[in-house]
Amino acid sequence: MYRGRFAPSPTGPLHAGSLVAALASWLDARAHGGAWLLRIEDVDTPRCVAGADRVILGQLAACGLVPDEPPWWQSQRGGAYADALQQLADAGRAYPCACTRRDIEQALAARGLAHERFAERVYPGTCRDGLAGRPARAWRLRVEGRVHWHDRRLGEAGQDVAAEVGDFVLKRADGLWAYQLAVVVDDAAQGITDVVRGEDLADNTPRQILLQRALGVPTPRYLHTPLVLGADGHKLSKQNGAQALDLADPLAALRTAAATLGLPRLGARGVADWLASAVAAWAGIIAG
Repeated sequence: MYRGRFAPSPTGPLHAGSLVAALASWLDARAHGGAWLLRIEDVDTPRCVAGADRVILGQLAACGLVPDEPPWWQSQRGGAYADALQQLADAGRAYPCACTRRDIEQALAARGLAHERFAERVYPGTCRDGLAGRPARAWRLRVEGRVHWHDRRLGEAGQDVAAEVGDFVLKRADGLWAYQLAVVVDDAAQGITDVVRGEDLADNTPRQILLQRALGVPTPRYLHTPLVLGADGHKLSKQNGAQALDLADPLAALRTAAATLGLPRLGARGVADWLASAVAAWAGIIAG
């Protein structure tokens, strides 16, 4: 049975870009006759805003997007992440790391590799063979090889994770769980079969597939949706001026999100009627 999810971070209210991802994931679940779940990804506690999770739940409800099961909060899932890390460590796939960001940048600079804005800092593997007497700060996944996958919208894709990312963090130096580990553990625990999310998260997919394989859990199907861009040409976000959704007219907000997804303009008497028409339109798109 199809099981999808929407997994916002409670760093503030939903904006136009996040509604696109929420609507797409909801439509895909409904078009497949499946379940739609909600997970609050609040492991990065310094970035979370008090009460934002409840605001998000209210915004989704105003748009008729109500989860089929009670929401999960990642901040309540630390035990599951610790178990997964222990499993990886026992299998020799995870190891402790003593490096600071400055250590990594200096190691890369020594190789003549300058860090570019928005580019990944490729971990040079400094602690792969031991800490050399230094205290552990974080935990990393030992990465090997290239990953290939199929995206339902973007098509065939691949990445040499070792060369383009390196051994990536599972548990941060500040003691917080890394997004990559948390999302893989929770997708498996919730039985997620299909991940529908913004295109900006596509580059996380190969890392998550490597983790899924290392933990012995299924790999979902992926569909990455078009992005809403800010005035600076980058993904619309709170960092570049995204405003909270104006839900004085939820139907207008849904129509704007649907246009980004390539749905035609649909006549409707209200939100529920519009959503029913949108499911049929989405089913036609994914079948075509």
